[in-house]
Amino acid sequence: MKDHTHHGLTFDEWDEARFPREKTQEFDRVVERAISRRGFLGGVLAFGSGAAVMGVAGLKGSTALAQGAGRFPFEQIAAQTDGTVHVPDGYDWQVLVRWGDPLFSDAPEFSHETGIPTDGSDRVFGENTDGMELFSVDGREILVVNSEYTNNDINLVGSTTSEADNLEEERAPSSADDVLRLQNFQGVTVMEVEEGESGWSVVIDSPYNRRITHNTPMTIDGPAAGHALLQTQDDPTGTQSLGTFNNCGSGRTPWGTYLTCEENFNGYFGATGEMPTDEKVAAGYARYGISAEGWGYNYHLYDPRFDVSENPNEPHRAGWIVEIDPRDASATPVKHTALGRFKHENAAYALAEDNRLVVYMGDDERGEFMYKWVSRDAYEDGGDTSTLLVEGQLFAATFSDDQSGQWVALTPDATGMEPAEIAIFTRTAASAVGATTMDRPEWIAVNPTAPEGYCCLTNNSRRGATDDDGNILTNAGGDPMEVNAPNPRETNEYGQIVRWRPEGGDHGSESFEWDLYVMAGNPSVYQDSPNAGTDNINAGNLFNSPDGMQIDTTGLIWIQTDGDDSNEGDFEGMGNNQMLAGDPETGEIRRFLTGPNGSEVTGLTWSSDRRTMFVGIQHPGAPFPDGEGMLPRSAIVTVKRSDGEPVG
Repeated sequence: MKDHTHHGLTFDEWDEARFPREKTQEFDRVVERAISRRGFLGGVLAFGSGAAVMGVAGLKGSTALAQGAGRFPFEQIAAQTDGTVHVPDGYDWQVLVRWGDPLFSDAPEFSHETGIPTDGSDRVFGENTDGMELFSVDGREILVVNSEYTNNDINLVGSTTSEADNLEEERAPSSADDVLRLQNFQGVTVMEVEEGESGWSVVIDSPYNRRITHNTPMTIDGPAAGHALLQTQDDPTGTQSLGTFNNCGSGRTPWGTYLTCEENFNGYFGATGEMPTDEKVAAGYARYGISAEGWGYNYHLYDPRFDVSENPNEPHRAGWIVEIDPRDASATPVKHTALGRFKHENAAYALAEDNRLVVYMGDDERGEFMYKWVSRDAYEDGGDTSTLLVEGQLFAATFSDDQSGQWVALTPDATGMEPAEIAIFTRTAASAVGATTMDRPEWIAVNPTAPEGYCCLTNNSRRGATDDDGNILTNAGGDPMEVNAPNPRETNEYGQIVRWRPEGGDHGSESFEWDLYVMAGNPSVYQDSPNAGTDNINAGNLFNSPDGMQIDTTGLIWIQTDGDDSNEGDFEGMGNNQMLAGDPETGEIRRFLTGPNGSEVTGLTWSSDRRTMFVGIQHPGAPFPDGEGMLPRSAIVTVKRSDGEPVG
């Protein structure tokens, strides 16, 4: 989900600086395609005009409940550039919890001068909130929240940082104590929340409260469990693991468990000695971006588990989807290798017509792929669920210019790889079957009111770009990132949302038809250009880099952004990152919420009665939410209608 900077480079740039991409020779430009980009843009994407959004030939049925013109219960708000949260008239917001707030009565007290000490750093709410889900357990509200990564300048603060300039020099962990503190601030928070007369709050010392960190014991199942590539000094059996890493988006299962998704795990590893030379391991490192330097966490300098010169298989234990039971604080999380290993954004489930479980997933890196898991067995309410994330088939998506698509099974015959290696090196398997390179596939959402799915393709500044010799740039596996139908813009800095409908309305189908719900852009800066965006983009709802996404019970699509908030140049008029609501039937999109400057708006879920939204505010640049002179702290805010009516 993130594209934030480390030493002045984005995550993608950091990867590419260490693993230069191969080039593809003699690319035949888009004008030679059967359908030109001009024709594609003109014929498919007129969502805001007379074309019904899913009225493209061959797509069946309505895409949302027919609710008329009153789908939006709010008036759009203007773009903002300040350091706080804004919502429409008739709505109110409050802070629920911030990084460092206690989960237990014995937690250390937060200090704006010294932060949180290492002792007790796993007893407080984690840093950089991201994906989250709410579960009702015996009448109690249990909120489960990812903490994706740390801001070393803030999380290792040892002196007053009241001036923004003091945050420009990035701190680096310089001891095992520093590393442990950072490890404890990340992972997952499980906490009970309740609403009182003054609003929502965390239930301190609830038996459901717990922190799951970079050192929490976990089990491994699926085709890679026990494989030699997962065997380490800590666990020679290859069936156990410690910790969950860079927890980005989330998901849930129909049986009431939480799915946390490991994304940019590669940045936590480094080497104090020689990098591994085993051909298979080294190739995997190159594909997944594991380097000797790491990303500045310095784990490998103080915790040998993260030193790949000593423990070359340790990175293979990261990059998975992890299942957590919010009902039992003693339950061991499970890493499900059947769902593949890549930079998971989130996990969105649906049920096939025969009740098999379907999980859609995106791999958040430029030029990587979209995936789908289909279980072997059917889900039955109250029945055995032990095989549903273990036995089944993983697929990768191919998109065609004629708006058809296929889910291609990643089988040994199709990939030339063993099942365990398909799981561990899923990107390589998807490349082998010719999956379509995408513009950073992030959150996927399944519409509860219609058989369709959506995926945020957040941006790709290297799409269609060439080197000095005119060769198209590739992804980390050498797959060319030429312009293609679902990713139709070169050097795409605005992003788009692709939508698909499975054949026959059955999420278990291996065929689908697709279109683009929206291409973000700036018609105020560009006219008669793909960079203006689709017709449902206008001067009043400008945004870039769609990232998070949820669809509520009425069918409205809630879109969260993580992009350029400079409000200048190509991004003039967009303001801070934001959350918008979209109508999938008419294509209309309205801005609902804006975050503080410097922040990403990420993570969205609802209370059981749907009268409260929980929204994440990650890495605010302003001293949010505590005010001038205080440390900026990631937080979860609640949003309610002033009249008490449902908000989703």
